[in-house]
Amino acid sequence: MILKNFKYKPVDDSLKLSAIIRLATIVLVLSAFFASCYSFKDVSIEPEAKTVRISYIDNRARIINPNLSQRLTDKLRQKVINQTRLSQTNSDEAHYDISGQITDYYVTTSGISNQQAATNRLNVTVHIIFKNRIDDKKSFETDFTRNFDFSASLSLNQAEASLTDLVVQNLTDEIFNRIFSNW
Repeated sequence: MILKNFKYKPVDDSLKLSAIIRLATIVLVLSAFFASCYSFKDVSIEPEAKTVRISYIDNRARIINPNLSQRLTDKLRQKVINQTRLSQTNSDEAHYDISGQITDYYVTTSGISNQQAATNRLNVTVHIIFKNRIDDKKSFETDFTRNFDFSASLSLNQAEASLTDLVVQNLTDEIFNRIFSNW
């Protein structure tokens, strides 16, 4: 047996301490590097802002995913309520007013192999209108477009089953960051 000749040798405590110090130094250097490359800003809300109205994001695209509007609206509401100090209201006088619609939802071929489609791409566009009633200069109206690739061997219904969560999460994050972040 190979283990017959193996003898346990205790590791010197100074070697353990030296290894821990080296590891801590590497972690600190990497942390400093990443902190200098990326800066994350907190949510930016005027001190006077107390309320937000998030209207239902209607689906006006040519192809309708029957779950997308409700799920996107709910996820955006949830994110705003959980990650800001704003209270949700249905009042026309809300300090922040978010509304929009899904304007495009279609599939294109994005990859070809052996003269056949290998990869398809789901393209989703949401038009958002943000009204800041405290500082109108921060109001905007813009489109958010995201693309999601999937195997051409899947039908759109099959792809939606696996992609809808990702679509909702990505669009919600992008909309939230555009409204509430300084980057």
